[in-house]
Amino acid sequence: MIRPGPRNLLTDVPGLLVGNAEDGDVRTGVTVVRPEGGPVVAAVDVRGGASGTRNTATLETSDIARGVHGIVLSGGSEFGLAAADGAVDWLSGHGIGLDLAPRPIPVVAGAILFDLNNGGRKDWDGESPYRRLGGAACGAAGRDFALGTAGAGYGAQAGQLKGGLGSASAVDESGLMVGALVAVNSVGAVTMPDSAVFWAWPFELEAEFGGLAPPAAKPGGDDLAPFRGAKIGTNTTIALIATNAALDRQAARRLAIMAQDGFTRAIRPAHTPFDGDTVFALATGEISIESEGPMGVARLGAMAADCMARAVARGVYEARAINDVPSYRDRFGGAATGQRR
Repeated sequence: MIRPGPRNLLTDVPGLLVGNAEDGDVRTGVTVVRPEGGPVVAAVDVRGGASGTRNTATLETSDIARGVHGIVLSGGSEFGLAAADGAVDWLSGHGIGLDLAPRPIPVVAGAILFDLNNGGRKDWDGESPYRRLGGAACGAAGRDFALGTAGAGYGAQAGQLKGGLGSASAVDESGLMVGALVAVNSVGAVTMPDSAVFWAWPFELEAEFGGLAPPAAKPGGDDLAPFRGAKIGTNTTIALIATNAALDRQAARRLAIMAQDGFTRAIRPAHTPFDGDTVFALATGEISIESEGPMGVARLGAMAADCMARAVARGVYEARAINDVPSYRDRFGGAATGQRR
């Protein structure tokens, strides 16, 4: 039996903290995930055609670094990569990092999404706001954090709806747990055509994104609508999957690969040339699954994909509009189609 964790957030995985920071004038934000007790095993899988990342080579299995001290998800396209610099400054200033120099050297990786066309003020003079936001998100990190129009999802758009920051968790009867965090900024749609029903509806737990049943007949509508006006590199869904299992980097990368299937279950289409879909994986190492061999990783990955699909839907469900792109609730409101389960 799979159930949500107590918060239904990534931070149900023990030892992980999440912080958000936003700039409402710029209409953008940053989300940071940082371990409490030192670096943890990390990996990454990049599946989209227009990605923007930092330090992902550090997550290769052959790299000497044994883990990361932080993962940064940011808006801002290339400008947003500076958010990781702010995280490095904050972490080092708080004594977090490798003890190799006169001051700690944190290992921080990250990914960015494109939110530069959402109407916010982008005419900053000199340094962009992202370094500041990266440090602020580190300082705000805790076990509870906002979803929807928050953090890296603040300025995001998902198809024809306002995108947002989503999270979910899942735990089985053995105590094995996964948690997902995602900033949904996809060219693809997260709901069925002309319907309030999320593509992720089969994986929903406890009515976490409205509890709607699927329509009795296949929805109509224009399946190509998400591509109207799409441009290369102007979308991207970026995410992180975490587990309390003990994994090496090779297994953690397999977890990230399988978690990408959550995008394909919740976003139609996903992994397009317009997106830079990227998933990081973290393993905190509390529970050994070594006795299960590859089957343990496969079982964990199946949980991760479903959890990621739920997180995608939650990110859009919880978002509020900040410009002329309607939020899910603005568009569907109380007149949402379908029947409650």
